Amino acid sequence: MVACSDSGSTEQDNPDETDTSDDSSTDSEEEEAADEGEEEQVTIVYARGVDTTPATEAVIKAFEEKNPNIKVEQREMPADTGQSHDQYVTLLSSQSSEIDVFNADVIWPAEFAQANYVLELDRFIEKDGINMEDYFPGTVAAANFNGKQWAMPQYTDAGVFYYRTDIVDEPPKTWDELIEMAGELKGEAGTEHGYLMQAAQYEGLITNAIEYIASYGGEVVDEDNNVVVDSPETIKALEKMQEIVTSDFVPENILNFMETETENAWIEGNAVFARNWPYMMSSSNDEERSEIVGNVEMARLPAGDEGTASALGGWMTMINRYSEHPEAAWEFVKFISGPEGQKISAVEGGRPPTLSALYDDPEVQDVSTLFANPEFREVLQTAVPRPVSPIYPEVSDIMQIEISKVLTGDQTPEDAAANMQTKIEEAMAE
Repeated sequence: MVACSDSGSTEQDNPDETDTSDDSSTDSEEEEAADEGEEEQVTIVYARGVDTTPATEAVIKAFEEKNPNIKVEQREMPADTGQSHDQYVTLLSSQSSEIDVFNADVIWPAEFAQANYVLELDRFIEKDGINMEDYFPGTVAAANFNGKQWAMPQYTDAGVFYYRTDIVDEPPKTWDELIEMAGELKGEAGTEHGYLMQAAQYEGLITNAIEYIASYGGEVVDEDNNVVVDSPETIKALEKMQEIVTSDFVPENILNFMETETENAWIEGNAVFARNWPYMMSSSNDEERSEIVGNVEMARLPAGDEGTASALGGWMTMINRYSEHPEAAWEFVKFISGPEGQKISAVEGGRPPTLSALYDDPEVQDVSTLFANPEFREVLQTAVPRPVSPIYPEVSDIMQIEISKVLTGDQTPEDAAANMQTKIEEAMAE
């Protein structure tokens, strides 16, 4: 599931990325060279994680049919996201050109941009007239750093709220309503708990915390890379999170709950409400595993003072700065992140598109009840990225420690907000 330098730090000279902003003759020569090479056979390498669906093969086949002069070779990376990240860093830091395009977790773009590993895509986007407003806002924001776009949204994910339809007709609209309803309904239909979430000290805690913070109008890092986490909004959000985690309607061991624990308790019929990712709808209706088949619906997460917010997940597509074929690489990125490529990924792989209009497509709606659910589109529309920062792993570690201390009662929300502000600023200044 960022003190940041100025934009100059990501604009180092590179023969494959010419600054065309004020040199029309260079721009013309570059276009002529691209035209001359248009019919030449080019092979690009696309690196991605393990795909157990036919989606990637189908996308590549469709792309090659439309672009017979470009062949796409696949390189499979480890299924473990952390291992993939480390391998990309090793390869890109050596300025290797052995891969051209690669999939990136939504939390990587700022880090890779700051390190000068990837091409900025603004000139390609402008040249081909791509309207970034067609994409869900959070998916665009997650790849925008120092005012430049470094990746194209490929498929998305976001936190969602589940509720038992055999117990309640309508889900709670606010966090306060959740607290009231979860306390009253705990025990109904054999449930043990009112609410489930992810409160262990790991990355999942940050996605939950971001949802509380954003729903109360707070931020961690603003669009100008300033740390702004020490605010009344963040404090109020942490107070509400603490109130829920320390209530008697969550499991006693909620501080050990990750996604798996949430899913297992949920499909066993042990809770009235739960927060998790969209995949849990499938397991909820798996007749071999679930005790609650047919009794589950999803909605947007409860709202704070400023509305509802879901933490953004999903994957982006980026271009290696040292690719020997940047134009061909862009053609593939444009296709895989465009309407046709994303539709193939949705239909063949069940991946939620980042283009809002695709949720009106009957073939996409047929893939999953989620894709046909207007509430799910609203969830994706309001999804917020985690802090966009080139040192995001450090930011996450700081937040995990400080927020966990609030949930265990070892410090106040006010102290946590102040400590996060100081520690994140210090990390950025290094």
